[in-house]
Amino acid sequence: MSGNCTELDTIFNLPNIGLTAIGPMYYNGIYHLFYQYNPEGAVWGNIVWAHSVSTDLINWKKVEHAIYPSKPFDKYGCWSGSATVLPGNKPIILYTGIVDENNTQVQNYAIPANLSDPYLREWIKPDDNPLIVADQFINKTSFRDPTTAWLGRDGRWRIVMGSRRKHRGMTHLYRSKDFKHWVKAKHPLHSTAKTGNWECPDFSLFRFLDRYIPDKDMVDGWNGLRYDYGNFYASKSFLTLVRIEGLCGVGLMSDTTENDIKKGWAGIQLIPRTIVLDPSGKQLLQWPIEEVETLRRNKVELSNQKLAKGEKIEIKGITAAQADVDVTFSFNSLDNAEPFDPSWDRYDAQKLCSQKGSTVQGGLGPFGLLTLASENLEEYTPVFFRVFKDQNMHLVLMCSDASRSTLMDGKSHMKNGNNAYKPSFAGFVNVDLKEKKLSLRSLIDNSVVESFGEGGKTCITSRVYPTLAIYGNAHLYAFNNGTETVHIESLKAWTMSKPLQMNH
Repeated sequence: MSGNCTELDTIFNLPNIGLTAIGPMYYNGIYHLFYQYNPEGAVWGNIVWAHSVSTDLINWKKVEHAIYPSKPFDKYGCWSGSATVLPGNKPIILYTGIVDENNTQVQNYAIPANLSDPYLREWIKPDDNPLIVADQFINKTSFRDPTTAWLGRDGRWRIVMGSRRKHRGMTHLYRSKDFKHWVKAKHPLHSTAKTGNWECPDFSLFRFLDRYIPDKDMVDGWNGLRYDYGNFYASKSFLTLVRIEGLCGVGLMSDTTENDIKKGWAGIQLIPRTIVLDPSGKQLLQWPIEEVETLRRNKVELSNQKLAKGEKIEIKGITAAQADVDVTFSFNSLDNAEPFDPSWDRYDAQKLCSQKGSTVQGGLGPFGLLTLASENLEEYTPVFFRVFKDQNMHLVLMCSDASRSTLMDGKSHMKNGNNAYKPSFAGFVNVDLKEKKLSLRSLIDNSVVESFGEGGKTCITSRVYPTLAIYGNAHLYAFNNGTETVHIESLKAWTMSKPLQMNH
């Protein structure tokens, strides 16, 4: 990695962050974000619950660490969990403690030491912990991440924990009348074969359920619907007075451990998202919270621009390394959409994207944005659509391809390998093309590109490490490499300023 790359600073960069943001909470007008953090370095280990607060989800103030290993029930680690506000306006944290060198996991709680402190700086871990221990039917080393609790119509609180049995991922459901004594449900809330341990499950959308059964036509597994089809991990929602936020998506590092240490920081907190149910009732829609728009500067607009095969247009007048761009593409016909080969796996969008990249000429597409691009396109991260015709319907593929994002070698598929991980991420977009339009919004922030297709139906996050396309040397283009001419019906783009990172 070049020296310049070690200096990249992202909007929501929380230095040395671990893998998960674990306890978002809205309490008395203050947003609280708890997150796994290593005070001693940018790699996993020595994990505490770090704590930041905000009044707008954009500008953050770091306060004292909330939880750190100090008791027999968490001597070997304070892992992920969640926060709940109980009746009487009393916050409580649930978290996983590691009790021995065998990685035995139990569920604990902590409460604020002083409710009159608006920032809830100090937390107490009572000695009647742990609240929940694994029974004989649970894998004790894969039993973690209690969710925010929900009070059901029957007057009982409910939480779930992520777990696995061999290669079957599952969530265990627990109920309680008093928040102290918890009883495991006879059956898991849900389980699926060949999915591994389920990390940081989210219960907020299933608050009244005791079992979750997918619709018969839904794919239940890796190739089914996802929050995000890219480098997005351990999301967690929380409820405010007016909306549900998908705050806790973390952008995992795609860099090597060695480079993480050199940079001094690792994972980042992604832009908070608002979550709503699509009118079809079949999927969620996610969209960046409206507060992020307060960071916009230097607006530029384009409209009625034609992109014939092989053409690109540079979006000038903004800082392309840190930008918000919202574009609607239109086209006159679907006739040139290329046939969907029956031999392709219609559920493996990522593989299809790696085969049909942004430079592979198609019929209708590929078209979209070239983000974090160097002047001569030695480096760029394309975010684009490609339309296929499959019998009597059309399939829309959305890709965010990191394979050309950096001149660093990227052969390894593991973060702890010798090279950066830079895959092609992709998902299909469930959209009606009657109006012959597709919309795309991308938030570009030096080493991360968060993209939202068709109003948030399909979301993809890419972590990238350009060596040339940095700061003032980054460029942004709209492009089309399909035979069908595409029009930029409308495009709005802004430079994004940095929020305040307030100290103690």
